[in-house]
Amino acid sequence: MSETPRLVLDDPWLEPQKEVIARRLDRFHQTVADIDGRSGSLSAHANGHKLTGIHRQPDGGWMVREWLPKAKAVSLVGDFNFWDREAHPLAPARGGVWQLRLPPGALAHGQRVKLHIVGADGSRRDRIPACILRVVQDPQSHDFSGQIWEPAEPYVWKHEFDPASVKVPFIYEAHVGMSGEEGRVHSYREFANATLPRIAAAGYNVVQLMAVQEHPYYGSFGYHVSSFFAPSSRFGTPEDLKYLVDTAHGLGVAVLLDIVHSHAVKNYAEGLNDLDGSGNLYFHSDWRGDHPQWDSKVFDYGRAEVRQFLLSNVRHWLEDFRFDGFRFDGVTSMLYWNRGATTFDDYWKYFGDEADHDAVLYLQLATTLARQLKPGAILVAEDMSGMPGLCRPVQDGGVGFSHRLAMGIPDFWIKLLKHTPDEDWDIGEIWSTLSNRRHGEANIAYAESHDQALVGDKTLAFWLMDQNMYWHMGKEDPNPIVERGIALHKIIRLLTFALGGEGWLNFMGNEFGHPEWLDFPREGNGWSYHYCRRQWSLADNPALKYCFLGAFDRAMLETGKKHGLPGEERAELLNLDAGNKVLCARRGDLIFVFNLSIDRSIPGYKFPVPGKGEYRLVLDTDASFFGGQDRVDANITYPVAKDGTLAIYTPARTAMVFAPA
Repeated sequence: MSETPRLVLDDPWLEPQKEVIARRLDRFHQTVADIDGRSGSLSAHANGHKLTGIHRQPDGGWMVREWLPKAKAVSLVGDFNFWDREAHPLAPARGGVWQLRLPPGALAHGQRVKLHIVGADGSRRDRIPACILRVVQDPQSHDFSGQIWEPAEPYVWKHEFDPASVKVPFIYEAHVGMSGEEGRVHSYREFANATLPRIAAAGYNVVQLMAVQEHPYYGSFGYHVSSFFAPSSRFGTPEDLKYLVDTAHGLGVAVLLDIVHSHAVKNYAEGLNDLDGSGNLYFHSDWRGDHPQWDSKVFDYGRAEVRQFLLSNVRHWLEDFRFDGFRFDGVTSMLYWNRGATTFDDYWKYFGDEADHDAVLYLQLATTLARQLKPGAILVAEDMSGMPGLCRPVQDGGVGFSHRLAMGIPDFWIKLLKHTPDEDWDIGEIWSTLSNRRHGEANIAYAESHDQALVGDKTLAFWLMDQNMYWHMGKEDPNPIVERGIALHKIIRLLTFALGGEGWLNFMGNEFGHPEWLDFPREGNGWSYHYCRRQWSLADNPALKYCFLGAFDRAMLETGKKHGLPGEERAELLNLDAGNKVLCARRGDLIFVFNLSIDRSIPGYKFPVPGKGEYRLVLDTDASFFGGQDRVDANITYPVAKDGTLAIYTPARTAMVFAPA
């Protein structure tokens, strides 16, 4: 066994888990060595999507190959042969692969295709090839088919982009289909032309795209994936998606794919479920292959062919579509056999029998591959368990992600707003929640994401102001509920931004306080798109208070960029005044003062600060152009007293940021 991993040396509490962590690292090195011996390199191994599927050959012909080791018979059917299941059989080849060569002219751009598979169990089904690059739905029958995609003019990329240029990620989580104001599905090109400029102008340097991988049910938010290599055709063509990514790069914005390798749709007609009739191909055949909470199938990460399929998927999106990294969905579910349905109150729960060590190996390979292909790749894990080492380098005994989502923070805010009156907020609990995270593992902080806004819940703004947003958002309307809501919306976001992580995430529209909630068209709502769109006109209307929130968000990000925050240096608590509900903290060279009192404004408020000299006010939630009351003069400076304190006026229900003058 190898020497003690760096992860354990840095955290003595992991000493009892040293052998498990070392075994994980040894297994990773052995697996990479085996891959190098067979394929030459990890990146060459992650080329399965080029070796299976339907591909044009150098001589102009076609090669059809599919991994179906237990199938009894396979044939290619489609528009080209009038769906004749006997005309074009595939022959078994090595490694469980079936293949068929077709002459030049046999297939043409736009033709629909499927595989007719006689399974090991005797089943006969028309199925979509696993590595198909495009899938379309028939508008009449609603049936999904693979489609030959070979446009006459391939997309020509215009912009080069290095994601390493993103020092602190300000992530804008977005969904193409709901990105417009009209009640319909919007397109990749509409998003590129209309929404991306908004994102860039708002100060965000990363856009995270949801629902790109093909999924049969729009209402799944893209998380029940059926065809992993095909960009969803409901939003446009593959070239349209490339145009979106290229446009973002031209604006200086990195693009992350919300990649789903944690599970897959269980549908036979569209997905991978039981593709060869064996009951165990891509997924476990027993209880481990079924996800009880998500009604979906779970990958068998212990099978080398499955890992190769998923690694090839990582390479496909990084190379063919030039994504700059990923937000890996459902990582907690991947890491544990209990799918994360437990309380993680002891280190052994991360490393004991409930941990899926095969999934850990796959994720180590995936993060390693991503960095080999794109050294500056941004790799975010959606994990709520807090597994130690998840965001540490693999060579240290970690899993290799660059960041994890700070998932407990938005849940904390919603719970607080639901159950606790403002006057009872515990600022000690707020500080503890925002600052309690593993040192040396970067977090992406956020006050809310798409999860909090789904039907049954609502956006942060709507929790604060509810139906008053329908009637009292005019700038000339001094509604006290709205005034409170706007003040707390700014404070909550600044608290989270300043203290909660090493990066920031915002869901589309929440930066300006988008009202209501998210709900996809479905039978239960009469197939309505009313809540499945973004009402940009609210933010664009200068007569409405939404523009105050949008302006504050831009100023908050700009302040962060100027001062390198939220960076790697953690926040230092300077003053926790529970009686007055005032919290003061330093991060980098900035001083943050939060007054959460509902009625206590304090002149001459003193608290300790580092260094000497003077400070100036650089951001104030109470400024009039952010919808505040301008109770503090932004032009004066604040000298540090001889006793090392700063004296300021802190109005009730405000937050202020000071920088050295």
